Amino acid sequence: MYKAPITDMKFALRVHRKHSPHLAHSLPDDEMIDVILTEAGKLAGDVIAPLNHSADKAGGAKRHDDATVSTPDGFAAAFAQLAEGGWTSMEADEAFGGQNMPLALSSCVNEMWQASNMAFSLCHLLTQGLISALQHSASDTQKATFLPPMVEGRWTGTMNLTEPQAGTDLAAIKTKAVKTGDHYLISGQKIYITYGEHDMAENIIHLVLARTPDAPEGHKGISVFLVPKYLINEDGSLGARNDVHCVSIEKKLGIKGSPTAVLQYGDNGGAVGYLVGEENQGLAIMFGMMNHARFNVGLQGLALSDRALQQALSYAETRVQGIPLAKDAKSPIIHHPDVMRLLGQMKAESEAMRALMIYGAALLDESEASDDGDSSRADFMIPIIKGWLTEQSQIMTSHNVQIHGGMGFIEETGAAQHYRDARILPIYEGTTAIQSNDLLFRKTIRDEGREAKALIAEITTEAQAQISHDDEAISLLATDLQAKCQEAEDAINSLLARRNDARDIAASGVPYLMMLGTLTGGWHLLRQGVLASSALRQEGADTAFLRNKLASCRLFAALSLPQASSYAQMALRAGQATESLSIEDWLA
Repeated sequence: MYKAPITDMKFALRVHRKHSPHLAHSLPDDEMIDVILTEAGKLAGDVIAPLNHSADKAGGAKRHDDATVSTPDGFAAAFAQLAEGGWTSMEADEAFGGQNMPLALSSCVNEMWQASNMAFSLCHLLTQGLISALQHSASDTQKATFLPPMVEGRWTGTMNLTEPQAGTDLAAIKTKAVKTGDHYLISGQKIYITYGEHDMAENIIHLVLARTPDAPEGHKGISVFLVPKYLINEDGSLGARNDVHCVSIEKKLGIKGSPTAVLQYGDNGGAVGYLVGEENQGLAIMFGMMNHARFNVGLQGLALSDRALQQALSYAETRVQGIPLAKDAKSPIIHHPDVMRLLGQMKAESEAMRALMIYGAALLDESEASDDGDSSRADFMIPIIKGWLTEQSQIMTSHNVQIHGGMGFIEETGAAQHYRDARILPIYEGTTAIQSNDLLFRKTIRDEGREAKALIAEITTEAQAQISHDDEAISLLATDLQAKCQEAEDAINSLLARRNDARDIAASGVPYLMMLGTLTGGWHLLRQGVLASSALRQEGADTAFLRNKLASCRLFAALSLPQASSYAQMALRAGQATESLSIEDWLA
């Protein structure tokens, strides 16, 4: 089962409050944070988590002959509890019934939902994304019509980008939108639409990319439309069924409980849609919500990693197999050194991932609240958070299977499900390669490496200040961080020097991203270690938790941070090595 890591969440928020002036005044007080996280943890552990494995075993959502879709047993009732408890309203503006909570706090709650049952919680996550997009880009009338029911949890939302011929290349979309009076008629097909049809809400609001008849070719000719499943009467009640239907539900490797729909628009004249913003501005509006969406996928990587850690730890505490080295009798496998190594690495990295996730959320909060709208650090960190956390989830869920041994390969334990569920994360909302291209070309080359070097300089300064710390774990992590930062700066300078050879540096993009993810994760774990060391001296301290936090610093320095050197070397050499491969010779 799942137990929300509330103590670590509260500690991470405490550290970030210390380093972020914005969070210092935007977060609720400690008592309110404890209430929010505790109540969310109960719902996640007691209601949502028990539905996870059963939905996977049952094969997930089902499409019926009338094109309706039934979600797995218990999903609709659990979503109703989510809405009744006000959890669907945390991030939304108060003007639309929301609580306007900072993302730094709501992301901790979202981690619980995703860790307890990612397939179920995707519905809420996508609705949050649509709420965010509409708050930024919709008209006042659209906001008044669509936002309150979604904030209440009565309606849910989707994103409709992909088509059979248009995945990453959105310029190839063919869905049409023809203006008819005060609306448009939409026709075409969209695929991979998560929760595109289901039975958990009264209405489903689709955010659809399409082209008007006279739109320019390519990306410049894309517009975005709101297409409700049911049309909406002037008094806000639901009207006739719109011309959009579920053709099929995909059979997937993982997240089987979530209905991934193929949606057909316009079989009977056209689905009524409402333009958001202006024609041909759709991609700009969609990219406006991409930071939110990509951040949340990174959050899912953390969530599944922590769920895998909890499951691995529980199994290792009870599974007796052999006599561990230097022991006299058979003991649970947690006492075997290599199992301890795997669990220790999982612990340290999940804590570093959570710290980095909250850091990213705080940056998004700050950029949203700033008078000048400066989002340079947030924009820089989003591809790192999305890329590093989701790639790490592949390793963490694999370690869980490994610790389970043969039982990990058997579906009964659920370890394989986390492994399968995690595999989508480095793919959707932009693959890791797309994140690295964004980080490398848009966020590093375009600004001459200023933001990248500013980040490295900040980490270096904090590491240098802790090298002589009286706690050995902190000193070790700080020393190693400083050395790895120098290697990172060398890699950045090399990428800048090779900027004219785009193919060369593009092959180095993913190692570059992973290098920065490892460094920033270690940096935030160092911050936590410093506070833990200080807190240990206080009366009434949670000594077990704080000592384990310092152990995480030592573990990360020994087992995770060395990877930054490997990534730096790959960033220096991957391009040249890759280009040396002759595809013609290989395929001859």
